[in-house]
Amino acid sequence: MALFKKRTVGKPGEWYYCLQHQKVEEGPECPAKDRFGPYASRAEAEHAMRTARERNLQWENDPKWHDAPAGGPDDD
Repeated sequence: MALFKKRTVGKPGEWYYCLQHQKVEEGPECPAKDRFGPYASRAEAEHAMRTARERNLQWENDPKWHDAPAGGPDDD
C-alpha cells in the first residue's frame, strides 16, 4: 500500500485557483504548490489573483511589516 496518495480528492463546494493553468477548479485538481484556495465560492476563486495583489499592496504599505530604520531605539 502506498504511503502517500498522488492526487488529493476534492470536496464539492471547495474552489481553487490553479496558478499553472490560470483557471478555477472545483476541488483540488493540481498540486498544492500550484494553487490558491480553498475558496467558498467560484467567484472568490476567480478573483484570487486580484485579491492577492490587493493584499500584497496592503502588506507592503503596513508599517508593522517593515524593519525599524537604522539608528532606531532598538539598535545597540
